Amino acid sequence: MILVTGGAGFIGANFVLDWLSLMGEPVVNLDKLTYAGNLENLASIQGDARYTFVQGDIADGGRVRELLAQYRPRAVVNFAAESHVDRSIHGPDDFIQTNIVGTFRLLEAVRVYWGSLAAADRETFRFLHVSTDEVYGSLSASDPAFDETHRYEPNSPYSASKAASDHLVRAYHMTYGLPVLTTNCSNNYGPYHFPEKLIPLMVVNALAGKALPVYGDGQQVRDWLYVKDHCSAIRRVLEAGQVGDVYNVGGWNEMPNIEIVHTICALLDELRPRADGRYYREQISYVADRPGHDRRYAIDARKLEHELGWRPAETFESGIRKTVQWYLDNPQWIDRVQSGAYRDWIRIQYAE
Repeated sequence: MILVTGGAGFIGANFVLDWLSLMGEPVVNLDKLTYAGNLENLASIQGDARYTFVQGDIADGGRVRELLAQYRPRAVVNFAAESHVDRSIHGPDDFIQTNIVGTFRLLEAVRVYWGSLAAADRETFRFLHVSTDEVYGSLSASDPAFDETHRYEPNSPYSASKAASDHLVRAYHMTYGLPVLTTNCSNNYGPYHFPEKLIPLMVVNALAGKALPVYGDGQQVRDWLYVKDHCSAIRRVLEAGQVGDVYNVGGWNEMPNIEIVHTICALLDELRPRADGRYYREQISYVADRPGHDRRYAIDARKLEHELGWRPAETFESGIRKTVQWYLDNPQWIDRVQSGAYRDWIRIQYAE
């Protein structure tokens, strides 16, 4: 079996669902259930004998050690993180605690557990750390995409905390020999994405008749990766990645934010036209840019393709259509995740 941390969040939940569906191997899911952790994401596997949920914090080293001793996983996949840039600007403390202190305590517990294993089990054990392209900083329009050797230049408390966690993972391999793998992914999108991020926020606000807030001029460029493709990349790296290596995971879909918003509006015009016959893009509202907003991210995922044979299955066109349709088909999920605290946050963050 494997231990997944942060498996009730957006990417983690998709990974757990796909893992059980495609691999069939039992999973223990450790999640703190902060605002973005949602057990409803995993409702379809409640009662599945192969799945165990444990509420807990990766920063609680004692709890992690207990779980490792009880379940004896052959691998740990670490999704647990605070991951929203805007929230890190307003309140960085949680990001330092979870992403740095939490990763350290998780690594310490795993190091002790790994050292207790029989030689054959130590050889096959893996610790896979899921990180982000934001650790590399920002690119100009003419710069080559981030590859695995790009210098770390984080520009927000969030990306700095993830960079620190990446360095800790590397250090535990170099110092203690812990068999680690790290993946740095581009912007994910897809089902179960908490509606504070760009794509789900645009869909949710559009359907509610609210403004579609776009930072600055909307020309910030990101590479977009469908979450199911990200999950398949993680499975492949876990299966065959070189111990100690880093693999960048990207969708080969560089687009400015405003183009993403226009695409969503056009899909909604087709799939769920406004009752008044007007276009959703009329709801677009430009708001003041956030501090330190990186201009461009781009991932060079050729190493993952050349060494492990992975490429994304979805184009942006196919993936975004599936995503918008999922939100249209799941209004109850949207209603239930939009708590009062969420509404207060959106109101503060996008105030004109």
